Amino acid sequence: MLNVNEYFEGQVKSIGFEAQGDRTSVGVMAAGEYTFGTAAPERMTVVKGSMDVKRPGHVEWETFNAGDDFEVPGDSSFEVKITSSTAYLCDYL
Repeated sequence: MLNVNEYFEGQVKSIGFEAQGDRTSVGVMAAGEYTFGTAAPERMTVVKGSMDVKRPGHVEWETFNAGDDFEVPGDSSFEVKITSSTAYLCDYL
């Protein structure tokens, strides 16, 4: 079953699915600044483009490019700055 999600007035869209007990979503973020909340731990992988990320407990922004990934703990939030449309993969850990 596919779940289509839309956030931030359509600026972020994703398709979520479950396979072999693992939950995953793939999506695209348009240019902008966003704050995402997490219920479960997540691993975000940049597929195309780049994003600046401020993770919980971090003071500095970090830049992640295509092929890079980062993890965010559950029950937290993280900030993202996108300068041009960026595709991502999110694995729920």
